Amino acid sequence: MTFRTRNAFRAAQRGVYRSPGARTRTIVTIIQQGYEGWRLSLGRNPVRLTPGLNLKIPVYHSVEVVDLRESSILIPNACLFNSICLLYMTRLPGYTSDNVPVICSGSLFYRIIDGYKACFSVSDVHANIKNTGTSAMRAVLGQFSYDQVISDRNGLNEQLNSVIGNTIANWGVKCTRYEIQSFQPANREVERQLELQMEAERNRRKQLLDTQAQINIAEGQKQRVILESEGHLEAKSNEADARYKTVVREAEAKQQQSIMEASALAEQVSRLALSISGTDEETQVQPGDRQRALDTLIELRRLEQLKAIAKGSGNSTYFFGDQSILGSNANGLAFGNMNGSGFPGAYLIDYAEKTKAVLGDKVSPHTTSDGEKTLI
Repeated sequence: MTFRTRNAFRAAQRGVYRSPGARTRTIVTIIQQGYEGWRLSLGRNPVRLTPGLNLKIPVYHSVEVVDLRESSILIPNACLFNSICLLYMTRLPGYTSDNVPVICSGSLFYRIIDGYKACFSVSDVHANIKNTGTSAMRAVLGQFSYDQVISDRNGLNEQLNSVIGNTIANWGVKCTRYEIQSFQPANREVERQLELQMEAERNRRKQLLDTQAQINIAEGQKQRVILESEGHLEAKSNEADARYKTVVREAEAKQQQSIMEASALAEQVSRLALSISGTDEETQVQPGDRQRALDTLIELRRLEQLKAIAKGSGNSTYFFGDQSILGSNANGLAFGNMNGSGFPGAYLIDYAEKTKAVLGDKVSPHTTSDGEKTLI
Protein backbone atom coordinates (compact mmCIF):
# COMPACT_ATOMS: atom_id res chain seq x y z
CA MET A 1 0.00 0.00 0.00
CA THR A 2 1.48 3.36 -1.06
CA PHE A 3 1.66 6.47 1.06
CA ARG A 4 -1.20 8.12 -0.82
CA THR A 5 -3.37 5.03 -0.48
CA ARG A 6 -2.74 4.84 3.26
CA ASN A 7 -3.75 8.52 3.65
CA ALA A 8 -6.96 7.93 1.71
CA PHE A 9 -7.78 4.87 3.84
CA ARG A 10 -7.23 6.86 7.06
CA ALA A 11 -9.40 9.67 5.75
CA ALA A 12 -12.13 7.15 4.90
CA GLN A 13 -11.97 5.77 8.44
CA ARG A 14 -12.42 9.28 9.83
CA GLY A 15 -15.60 9.62 7.77
CA VAL A 16 -14.21 12.25 5.46
CA TYR A 17 -11.95 12.17 2.51
CA ARG A 18 -9.88 14.86 0.96
CA SER A 19 -10.74 16.11 -2.42
CA PRO A 20 -8.49 14.88 -5.24
CA GLY A 21 -7.67 18.52 -5.86
CA ALA A 22 -6.43 18.79 -2.30
CA ARG A 23 -3.68 16.30 -3.01
CA THR A 24 -2.35 18.38 -5.86
CA ARG A 25 -0.92 21.77 -5.27
CA THR A 26 -3.47 23.98 -7.03
CA ILE A 27 -5.28 27.11 -5.93
CA VAL A 28 -8.75 25.71 -6.62
CA THR A 29 -10.69 22.67 -5.51
CA ILE A 30 -13.91 21.11 -6.85
CA ILE A 31 -16.73 19.96 -4.54
CA GLN A 32 -18.94 17.34 -6.17
CA GLN A 33 -22.74 17.43 -6.12
CA GLY A 34 -24.11 15.72 -2.99
CA TYR A 35 -21.07 16.65 -0.94
CA GLU A 36 -20.19 19.52 1.33
CA GLY A 37 -16.73 20.97 1.99
CA TRP A 38 -15.22 22.85 4.89
CA ARG A 39 -12.13 24.96 4.33
CA LEU A 40 -9.76 25.63 7.20
CA SER A 41 -7.22 28.44 7.24
CA LEU A 42 -4.15 27.15 9.06
CA GLY A 43 -6.41 24.67 10.88
CA ARG A 44 -9.04 27.17 12.06
CA ASN A 45 -11.89 29.42 10.92
CA PRO A 46 -13.89 26.83 8.98
CA VAL A 47 -15.72 28.09 5.92
CA ARG A 48 -18.47 26.10 4.20
CA LEU A 49 -17.83 25.24 0.55
CA THR A 50 -20.73 24.53 -1.79
CA PRO A 51 -20.59 22.13 -4.76
CA GLY A 52 -18.60 23.61 -7.61
CA LEU A 53 -15.25 25.46 -7.96
CA ASN A 54 -13.81 26.91 -4.75
CA LEU A 55 -10.56 28.68 -3.82
CA LYS A 56 -7.88 26.70 -2.01
CA ILE A 57 -4.43 28.08 -1.39
CA PRO A 58 -1.83 25.39 -0.84
CA VAL A 59 -0.28 25.12 2.64
CA TYR A 60 -2.57 27.91 3.92
CA HIS A 61 -5.89 26.10 3.28
CA SER A 62 -7.00 22.57 4.06
CA VAL A 63 -10.36 21.16 2.87
CA GLU A 64 -12.47 18.37 4.35
CA VAL A 65 -15.41 16.98 2.38
CA VAL A 66 -18.39 15.09 3.82
CA ASP A 67 -20.97 13.01 1.94
CA LEU A 68 -24.52 14.33 2.46
CA ARG A 69 -26.16 11.43 0.68
CA GLU A 70 -27.84 8.55 2.50
CA SER A 71 -25.36 5.82 3.35
CA SER A 72 -25.42 2.46 5.10
CA ILE A 73 -23.15 0.56 7.42
CA LEU A 74 -23.30 -3.18 7.95
CA ILE A 75 -23.46 -4.08 11.60
CA PRO A 76 -21.23 -5.45 13.05
CA ASN A 77 -18.41 -4.69 10.57
CA ALA A 78 -17.90 -2.44 7.57
CA CYS A 79 -14.99 -0.65 5.95
CA LEU A 80 -15.00 2.28 3.56
CA PHE A 81 -12.19 2.64 1.07
CA ASN A 82 -12.13 5.21 -1.71
CA SER A 83 -15.92 5.63 -1.65
CA ILE A 84 -16.28 1.88 -2.17
CA CYS A 85 -17.84 -0.07 0.71
CA LEU A 86 -15.89 -3.27 1.33
CA LEU A 87 -18.00 -5.49 3.61
CA TYR A 88 -16.35 -7.95 5.96
CA MET A 89 -19.26 -9.78 7.52
CA THR A 90 -18.76 -11.06 11.03
CA ARG A 91 -21.23 -12.54 13.47
CA LEU A 92 -22.46 -10.38 16.31
CA PRO A 93 -23.31 -12.57 19.34
CA GLY A 94 -26.03 -11.56 21.74
CA TYR A 95 -28.67 -12.80 24.16
CA THR A 96 -32.43 -12.36 24.10
CA SER A 97 -34.54 -11.60 27.16
CA ASP A 98 -35.20 -15.34 27.65
CA ASN A 99 -31.41 -16.06 27.66
CA VAL A 100 -31.20 -17.59 24.20
CA PRO A 101 -27.75 -17.08 22.61
CA VAL A 102 -28.12 -15.77 19.07
CA ILE A 103 -26.05 -14.26 16.32
CA CYS A 104 -27.39 -11.47 14.16
CA SER A 105 -26.44 -8.77 11.70
CA GLY A 106 -28.13 -5.75 10.22
CA SER A 107 -27.78 -2.63 8.10
CA LEU A 108 -27.88 0.88 9.51
CA PHE A 109 -29.00 3.61 7.08
CA TYR A 110 -28.12 7.18 7.96
CA ARG A 111 -27.67 10.62 6.43
CA ILE A 112 -25.46 13.54 7.45
CA ILE A 113 -27.65 16.63 7.82
CA ASP A 114 -25.10 18.91 9.50
CA GLY A 115 -21.67 18.76 7.91
CA TYR A 116 -20.10 21.07 10.50
CA LYS A 117 -20.97 18.75 13.41
CA ALA A 118 -19.95 15.69 11.41
CA CYS A 119 -16.52 17.20 10.81
CA PHE A 120 -15.78 18.92 14.10
CA SER A 121 -18.06 17.36 16.79
CA VAL A 122 -16.77 13.80 16.42
CA SER A 123 -13.39 12.46 15.44
CA ASP A 124 -14.51 9.62 13.16
CA VAL A 125 -18.21 9.81 12.40
CA HIS A 126 -18.51 6.53 10.46
CA ALA A 127 -16.60 4.44 13.00
CA ASN A 128 -18.58 5.93 15.87
CA ILE A 129 -21.86 5.28 14.06
CA LYS A 130 -20.80 1.65 13.59
CA ASN A 131 -19.82 1.26 17.23
CA THR A 132 -23.07 2.88 18.38
CA GLY A 133 -25.10 0.57 16.15
CA THR A 134 -23.28 -2.51 17.45
CA SER A 135 -23.77 -1.67 21.13
CA ALA A 136 -27.39 -0.56 20.59
CA MET A 137 -28.16 -3.75 18.74
CA ARG A 138 -26.95 -5.88 21.64
CA ALA A 139 -28.78 -3.74 24.21
CA VAL A 140 -32.11 -3.66 22.36
CA LEU A 141 -31.90 -7.35 21.49
CA GLY A 142 -31.81 -8.15 25.21
CA GLN A 143 -35.22 -6.51 25.64
CA PHE A 144 -36.96 -8.92 23.24
CA SER A 145 -37.61 -12.62 23.60
CA TYR A 146 -36.69 -15.04 20.87
CA ASP A 147 -40.30 -15.51 19.79
CA GLN A 148 -40.87 -11.74 19.70
CA VAL A 149 -37.87 -11.23 17.42
CA ILE A 150 -39.11 -13.97 15.10
CA SER A 151 -42.72 -12.76 15.01
CA ASP A 152 -42.23 -8.99 15.29
CA ARG A 153 -39.00 -8.03 13.59
CA ASN A 154 -40.40 -4.64 12.63
CA GLY A 155 -40.78 -3.77 16.32
CA LEU A 156 -37.09 -4.56 16.89
CA ASN A 157 -36.11 -2.44 13.88
CA GLU A 158 -38.15 0.53 15.12
CA GLN A 159 -36.64 0.29 18.59
CA LEU A 160 -33.11 0.17 17.17
CA ASN A 161 -33.85 3.11 14.88
CA SER A 162 -35.08 5.17 17.84
CA VAL A 163 -32.14 4.34 20.14
CA ILE A 164 -29.42 4.85 17.54
CA GLY A 165 -31.07 7.98 16.13
CA ASN A 166 -31.19 9.68 19.54
CA THR A 167 -27.48 8.92 20.08
CA ILE A 168 -26.04 10.10 16.77
CA ALA A 169 -28.30 13.17 16.47
CA ASN A 170 -25.67 15.21 18.34
CA TRP A 171 -23.17 14.52 15.54
CA GLY A 172 -25.41 16.03 12.86
CA VAL A 173 -26.40 12.58 11.60
CA LYS A 174 -29.95 11.30 11.16
CA CYS A 175 -30.70 7.57 11.39
CA THR A 176 -33.24 6.90 8.64
CA ARG A 177 -33.87 3.20 9.34
CA TYR A 178 -32.39 -0.01 10.66
CA GLU A 179 -32.95 -3.40 9.08
CA ILE A 180 -32.18 -6.80 10.64
CA GLN A 181 -30.61 -8.98 7.95
CA SER A 182 -29.92 -12.28 9.71
CA PHE A 183 -30.99 -13.74 13.03
CA GLN A 184 -30.36 -17.30 14.16
CA PRO A 185 -29.38 -19.36 17.24
CA ALA A 186 -25.73 -19.32 18.22
CA ASN A 187 -25.17 -23.10 18.02
CA ARG A 188 -26.79 -26.33 16.94
CA GLU A 189 -27.78 -27.38 20.48
CA VAL A 190 -29.77 -24.21 21.02
CA GLU A 191 -31.35 -24.61 17.61
CA ARG A 192 -32.37 -28.18 18.43
CA GLN A 193 -33.92 -27.07 21.74
CA LEU A 194 -35.80 -24.33 19.98
CA GLU A 195 -37.05 -26.78 17.39
CA LEU A 196 -38.34 -29.04 20.17
CA GLN A 197 -39.98 -26.04 21.82
CA MET A 198 -41.62 -24.98 18.58
CA GLU A 199 -42.80 -28.53 17.95
CA ALA A 200 -44.32 -28.66 21.44
CA GLU A 201 -45.95 -25.29 20.82
CA ARG A 202 -47.37 -26.51 17.52
CA ASN A 203 -48.73 -29.64 19.22
CA ARG A 204 -50.29 -27.50 21.94
CA ARG A 205 -51.93 -25.25 19.38
CA LYS A 206 -53.13 -28.29 17.45
CA GLN A 207 -54.73 -29.72 20.59
CA LEU A 208 -56.35 -26.39 21.33
CA LEU A 209 -57.70 -26.19 17.81
CA ASP A 210 -58.97 -29.77 17.96
CA THR A 211 -60.64 -29.12 21.31
CA GLN A 212 -62.18 -25.93 20.00
CA ALA A 213 -63.39 -27.76 16.92
CA GLN A 214 -65.03 -30.45 19.08
CA ILE A 215 -66.62 -27.76 21.23
CA ASN A 216 -67.94 -26.06 18.10
CA ILE A 217 -69.33 -29.36 16.80
CA ALA A 218 -71.02 -30.09 20.14
CA GLU A 219 -72.39 -26.57 20.27
CA GLY A 220 -73.69 -26.94 16.74
CA GLN A 221 -75.40 -30.22 17.58
CA LYS A 222 -76.90 -28.64 20.69
CA GLN A 223 -78.26 -25.74 18.69
CA ARG A 224 -79.58 -28.16 16.06
CA VAL A 225 -81.48 -30.19 18.68
CA ILE A 226 -82.84 -27.03 20.27
CA LEU A 227 -83.96 -25.65 16.94
CA GLU A 228 -85.53 -28.96 15.92
CA SER A 229 -87.44 -29.21 19.22
CA GLU A 230 -88.58 -25.61 18.88
CA GLY A 231 -89.63 -26.35 15.31
CA HIS A 232 -91.64 -29.43 16.41
CA LEU A 233 -93.24 -27.43 19.22
CA GLU A 234 -94.17 -24.65 16.82
CA ALA A 235 -95.55 -27.18 14.33
CA LYS A 236 -97.66 -28.90 16.98
CA SER A 237 -98.92 -25.56 18.22
CA ASN A 238 -99.82 -24.52 14.70
CA GLU A 239 -101.61 -27.83 14.09
CA ALA A 240 -103.58 -27.46 17.34
CA ASP A 241 -104.50 -23.90 16.41
CA ALA A 242 -105.53 -25.06 12.96
CA ARG A 243 -107.73 -27.84 14.39
CA TYR A 244 -109.27 -25.44 16.90
CA LYS A 245 -110.02 -22.88 14.23
CA THR A 246 -111.41 -25.60 11.96
CA VAL A 247 -113.77 -26.87 14.67
CA VAL A 248 -114.85 -23.33 15.52
CA ARG A 249 -115.43 -22.47 11.89
CA GLU A 250 -117.38 -25.70 11.28
CA ALA A 251 -119.52 -25.07 14.37
CA GLU A 252 -120.15 -21.52 13.26
CA ALA A 253 -121.01 -22.77 9.77
CA LYS A 254 -123.41 -25.36 11.14
CA GLN A 255 -124.94 -22.76 13.42
CA GLN A 256 -125.34 -20.37 10.52
CA GLN A 257 -126.78 -23.16 8.39
CA SER A 258 -129.29 -24.08 11.09
CA ILE A 259 -130.27 -20.44 11.48
CA MET A 260 -130.71 -20.07 7.72
CA GLU A 261 -132.69 -23.32 7.46
CA ALA A 262 -134.91 -22.29 10.37
CA SER A 263 -135.38 -18.88 8.80
CA ALA A 264 -136.27 -20.47 5.46
CA LEU A 265 -138.67 -22.88 7.17
CA ALA A 266 -140.32 -20.02 9.04
CA GLU A 267 -140.64 -18.10 5.80
CA GLN A 268 -142.26 -21.14 4.13
CA VAL A 269 -144.65 -21.60 7.07
CA SER A 270 -145.57 -17.91 6.95
CA ARG A 271 -146.29 -17.98 3.23
CA LEU A 272 -148.28 -21.24 3.41
CA ALA A 273 -150.27 -19.90 6.35
CA LEU A 274 -150.91 -16.69 4.42
CA SER A 275 -152.03 -18.75 1.40
CA ILE A 276 -154.27 -21.02 3.50
CA SER A 277 -155.92 -18.09 5.30
CA GLY A 278 -156.82 -16.42 2.00
CA THR A 279 -155.79 -12.98 3.19
CA ASP A 280 -153.11 -10.61 2.02
CA GLU A 281 -151.89 -9.43 5.42
CA GLU A 282 -149.92 -11.53 7.88
CA THR A 283 -151.65 -9.91 10.82
CA GLN A 284 -154.93 -11.62 9.82
CA VAL A 285 -153.41 -15.12 9.79
CA GLN A 286 -154.82 -17.34 12.55
CA PRO A 287 -152.73 -19.75 14.68
CA GLY A 288 -154.67 -22.67 13.24
CA ASP A 289 -153.59 -21.65 9.75
CA ARG A 290 -149.98 -21.67 10.86
CA GLN A 291 -150.41 -25.15 12.38
CA ARG A 292 -151.95 -26.47 9.17
CA ALA A 293 -149.10 -24.95 7.16
CA LEU A 294 -146.53 -26.60 9.45
CA ASP A 295 -148.27 -29.99 9.20
CA THR A 296 -148.36 -29.66 5.43
CA LEU A 297 -144.58 -29.01 5.28
CA ILE A 298 -143.90 -32.02 7.52
CA GLU A 299 -146.04 -34.20 5.27
CA LEU A 300 -144.20 -32.95 2.21
CA ARG A 301 -140.88 -33.83 3.83
CA ARG A 302 -142.13 -37.33 4.62
CA LEU A 303 -143.31 -37.83 1.09
CA GLU A 304 -139.88 -36.74 -0.14
CA GLN A 305 -138.28 -39.36 2.12
CA LEU A 306 -140.61 -42.04 0.81
CA LYS A 307 -139.80 -41.00 -2.72
CA ALA A 308 -136.09 -41.26 -1.95
CA ILE A 309 -136.64 -44.74 -0.51
CA ALA A 310 -138.63 -45.79 -3.57
CA LYS A 311 -135.87 -44.62 -5.90
CA GLY A 312 -133.17 -46.39 -3.89
CA SER A 313 -131.32 -49.37 -5.32
CA GLY A 314 -131.58 -51.47 -2.12
CA ASN A 315 -133.84 -54.53 -1.74
CA SER A 316 -134.83 -53.85 1.88
CA THR A 317 -138.48 -53.90 3.03
CA TYR A 318 -139.63 -51.37 5.61
CA PHE A 319 -142.55 -51.86 8.04
CA PHE A 320 -144.03 -48.84 9.75
CA GLY A 321 -146.35 -50.47 12.32
CA ASP A 322 -149.85 -51.88 12.26
CA GLN A 323 -151.65 -48.54 12.29
CA SER A 324 -149.54 -46.93 9.58
CA ILE A 325 -151.83 -47.24 6.56
CA LEU A 326 -151.22 -44.82 3.73
CA GLY A 327 -150.60 -41.90 5.98
CA SER A 328 -153.73 -42.48 8.19
CA ASN A 329 -154.06 -43.88 11.71
CA ALA A 330 -156.95 -44.48 14.07
CA ASN A 331 -157.38 -40.75 14.59
CA GLY A 332 -157.26 -39.80 10.90
CA LEU A 333 -154.49 -37.45 9.70
CA ALA A 334 -152.62 -37.13 12.96
CA PHE A 335 -149.23 -36.40 11.51
CA GLY A 336 -146.44 -36.64 13.98
CA ASN A 337 -148.72 -37.43 16.98
CA MET A 338 -148.43 -40.40 19.31
CA ASN A 339 -151.22 -43.02 19.00
CA GLY A 340 -152.81 -44.92 21.78
CA SER A 341 -150.36 -47.81 21.65
CA GLY A 342 -147.42 -45.48 22.30
CA PHE A 343 -145.90 -45.80 18.74
CA PRO A 344 -145.38 -42.86 16.39
CA GLY A 345 -147.74 -42.10 13.60
CA ALA A 346 -147.59 -43.03 9.92
CA TYR A 347 -144.49 -42.77 7.76
CA LEU A 348 -142.09 -42.29 10.62
CA ILE A 349 -139.13 -43.14 8.49
CA ASP A 350 -136.66 -41.92 11.09
CA TYR A 351 -138.19 -44.21 13.68
CA ALA A 352 -137.98 -47.16 11.30
CA GLU A 353 -134.32 -46.46 10.58
CA LYS A 354 -133.51 -46.17 14.28
CA THR A 355 -135.33 -49.42 14.97
CA LYS A 356 -133.38 -51.15 12.23
CA ALA A 357 -130.09 -49.90 13.66
CA VAL A 358 -130.99 -51.04 17.17
CA LEU A 359 -132.02 -54.51 16.11
CA GLY A 360 -128.81 -55.03 14.15
CA ASP A 361 -127.87 -58.67 13.97
CA LYS A 362 -130.97 -59.72 15.97
CA VAL A 363 -133.07 -59.35 12.85
CA SER A 364 -132.23 -62.01 10.28
CA PRO A 365 -132.96 -61.29 6.65
CA HIS A 366 -135.56 -63.50 4.95
CA THR A 367 -134.86 -64.46 1.39
CA THR A 368 -137.87 -64.58 -0.91
CA SER A 369 -138.44 -66.91 -3.84
CA ASP A 370 -137.05 -64.36 -6.31
CA GLY A 371 -133.79 -63.89 -4.35
CA GLU A 372 -134.69 -60.61 -2.69
CA LYS A 373 -134.02 -60.08 0.97
CA THR A 374 -136.82 -58.86 3.18
CA LEU A 375 -136.21 -57.38 6.63
CA ILE A 376 -138.91 -58.54 9.05
